[in-house]
Amino acid sequence: MGDVASQSHDELTEMARLCRIDILRMTHEAKSGHPGGSLSAIDAMVALYGTDFRFDTSNPDWPDRDRFIMSKGHASPAMYSLLHQMGVLDVEDILGFRTLGSACQGHVDMVWTKGVDFSAGSLGMGLSFGLGCSIAAKMDSSERRIWVMLGDGETQEGQVWEAAMASSYHNASNLRVIVDRNRIQNDDFMAVQMEVGDIGEKFASFGWNVLEVDGHNISELIEAINWANQNESAPSAIIAHTIKGKGVSFMEDNPSFHGKAPNDEELKIALEELS
Repeated sequence: MGDVASQSHDELTEMARLCRIDILRMTHEAKSGHPGGSLSAIDAMVALYGTDFRFDTSNPDWPDRDRFIMSKGHASPAMYSLLHQMGVLDVEDILGFRTLGSACQGHVDMVWTKGVDFSAGSLGMGLSFGLGCSIAAKMDSSERRIWVMLGDGETQEGQVWEAAMASSYHNASNLRVIVDRNRIQNDDFMAVQMEVGDIGEKFASFGWNVLEVDGHNISELIEAINWANQNESAPSAIIAHTIKGKGVSFMEDNPSFHGKAPNDEELKIALEELS
């Protein structure tokens, strides 16, 4: 196994800070990408890989590993930064973000990138894919667990709720969801575009276990992940309340940085804030 799960709270907090720097540097280098939702998601991702997530950094294709499905695939910089900090990707890979032939394509892609378990594109598909992985694990009599990260804007997709209903029906007790509840989507705040209401209550109505946490509190996140792993009566959903652009003052709660890279001056300011 890789050694991420053996790290302390302080070490995981430092990893999240370094991931934020990677996210900014790679989107700046590419002059494109989605920093806002990557910055909101990264704490939950670091906390997940820092618990007892079954992942071998020396063998990312290990068949019995746990699976992480990045359904909001445009937040690929978060995935790549984490894989970089874990030693699966190198700095040349992440600085090649969004270039032809790079290991780090614009959306996560399991063909191009070691350690990626889902090829993303159109939103809304990840939970259905995760359910398939869940059922396959049970058919294989495997202990692997399936984690899916959804964006809250993504939950406007009907397929998400079809998958939620099917997951409960099939008793996908090895399936877990983390919702990055940052309240901003592509063009504006969700309250302006199309608010979805109480996402946790919606999952609960489909028979899921539900827990709501501060999505930037590493301790709370680790406790929630352990809760989900120990509570296998049904599929489990963690609603992580986050801030889009977290860690960079001018990006926080700013819809403009959903899909806009920092320019030279903005990068300088952001790196100073994260130093």
